[in-house]
Amino acid sequence: MTRKRLTGRMTMPRRTILASAFGAACLAAVGAQAQQPAPQQTGPLRIGVLTDMSSLYADVTGNGSISAVQMAIEDFTAGRKTRPIEVISADHLNKADIAASTAREWIDRNGVDVIVDVPNSAVALAVGNIVRDKNKVMLASGPSSSDLTGKSCSPNTIHWTYDTYSLATGTATAVVGSGGKTWFTLTADYAFGHAMEQDVRNVVAKSGGQVLGGVRTPLNTQDFASFLLQAQASKAQVIGLINAGGDTINSIKQAVEFGVTGGGQRLVATVLYINDVHALGLPVVQGLQFTEAFYWDLNEQTRAWSKRFAERNGGRHPSALQAGAYASVLHYLRAAEAAGGSADGKAVVEKMKATPTDDPLFGKGSIRVDGRKLHDMYLFEVKKPDESKYPWDYYHVRKVIPADQVWRPLAEGGCPLVKS
Repeated sequence: MTRKRLTGRMTMPRRTILASAFGAACLAAVGAQAQQPAPQQTGPLRIGVLTDMSSLYADVTGNGSISAVQMAIEDFTAGRKTRPIEVISADHLNKADIAASTAREWIDRNGVDVIVDVPNSAVALAVGNIVRDKNKVMLASGPSSSDLTGKSCSPNTIHWTYDTYSLATGTATAVVGSGGKTWFTLTADYAFGHAMEQDVRNVVAKSGGQVLGGVRTPLNTQDFASFLLQAQASKAQVIGLINAGGDTINSIKQAVEFGVTGGGQRLVATVLYINDVHALGLPVVQGLQFTEAFYWDLNEQTRAWSKRFAERNGGRHPSALQAGAYASVLHYLRAAEAAGGSADGKAVVEKMKATPTDDPLFGKGSIRVDGRKLHDMYLFEVKKPDESKYPWDYYHVRKVIPADQVWRPLAEGGCPLVKS
């Protein structure tokens, strides 16, 4: 576990109690305690980045997410005095029990106020329970299960970057609309995969398509041969890869090696990160379409921030999840200050929901009562090698999907916070 202090001390407001000399003794003895303001938080605000530093999501979160959080603190504190802000971090090893134990220790022993990133939906669901019980905050910028704003929603959680519903809606709608009517799914066998698979099935059916079958694959699978052969034998027009990170890279590589796409079947990634494209190379993934929340080359603001990010990350450009870590922490810090401190996690989350969001990466947006952060999404297509003109120039923007079209309707999620 690592820790880093980012800022100097906060200047606290002074309050003066005026009393006559005659009454001073009485006030001191009888009423002084009642008239004193509530104690101000002078200790550090502590942010815990709970992430994947050693496995299949390390490239898209990991140390890059820690850098993004530090950048958010720097931008929030620039030119002003605030409470000290410390960052600690740990690797959850993609194990929900380890993540829950770490979260509990951080809050009980280290005074952590907010836990950030938490890639892996099973991990996020476990940590969310701890955070709610202890009235702290979880900024879920890394996981994707739509259950986080559905049946498992919490007054202490904000779900920032994306979710399975939005990814399925954007990608499956576009693919079915372009002729990919029959599907076979390869699904990562844990909470994210299960939620995404259900969302894909719903969107495909609603769009007039059909899922012919599917197979569940263990997390962090190295050999997809048997699963790809089942997909090939199904004769489905589309093979939907419902996985992420290293699993997506391995399944695409092996599909190309086995000539799966050469037989006319179409490979579709429901989750794809720029780091995956960089690792695979444009010749392998050219033409692949997918839905995402962020791309470093969208506009001047995203380019400027991404240049700063790359300078401290060995030239690697940010993933959408790392962008989400930055933006969610920046909004959290503003809300915590406006709420008068970070001690009451639920109150800070309520302030986050009540305050419009605005940052250089996602632009203007808002947060719903169920904790869902709302912003536009994008349908991207990976460029051909001869279309890429400079490093990390990988995507065409094929469609901007407005926020009111891409996120699950509030009434359909089953979140207990939503009043009928």
